[in-house]
Amino acid sequence: MGRSQLEKQKTHEKIVETASRRLREEGLDGIGVADLMKEAGLTVGGFYKHFASRDDLVAEAVQFAFDSWGRGLEAEGVNPAEMTAADIADRYVSAYHRDNPGEGCPFAALTSDLSRSGEKARAIATAGLRRNFEALASKAAGADEGERRRKAIMAFAMMAGGVGFARISADENLSTEILATIRDFVADIDK
Repeated sequence: MGRSQLEKQKTHEKIVETASRRLREEGLDGIGVADLMKEAGLTVGGFYKHFASRDDLVAEAVQFAFDSWGRGLEAEGVNPAEMTAADIADRYVSAYHRDNPGEGCPFAALTSDLSRSGEKARAIATAGLRRNFEALASKAAGADEGERRRKAIMAFAMMAGGVGFARISADENLSTEILATIRDFVADIDK
């Protein structure tokens, strides 16, 4: 790859990473292309050298957000396949995740936005749901695959919703109670 192509790729990645963080912080409609490009240190005119539309950027940013969980674990030397349900709950339903939406799961930050997003972003979110359900089902106890999958769907919905509820609460004690309650419940799906 030539130097200019490499620079274009790095610039593209910078835009996607910035958009991924900011969209999780502000919502899909909370920040415009001009502000994203400015934050990335670029001009608005350069946007269309990288993306056909804002929907394309949103889709890539959502994919980046979903992939960030695995990248973070890999950077720490953690193999997701070896994590228990309690390990997943400890990381996901945490004060850190609550307090840092720009670094967290897009489901906890953007569920309602994603439901109204474009077809590409919804397809990416759907694939993310499937991966999360499968991962949690592999950790769950149950008489059959259907029971394990039901537990996984309930656990993931509780985790994403619980982090969202904890973010909403203006009462620190209530927020902490929500996190602890959900974390304890999800940690027991393997029993």
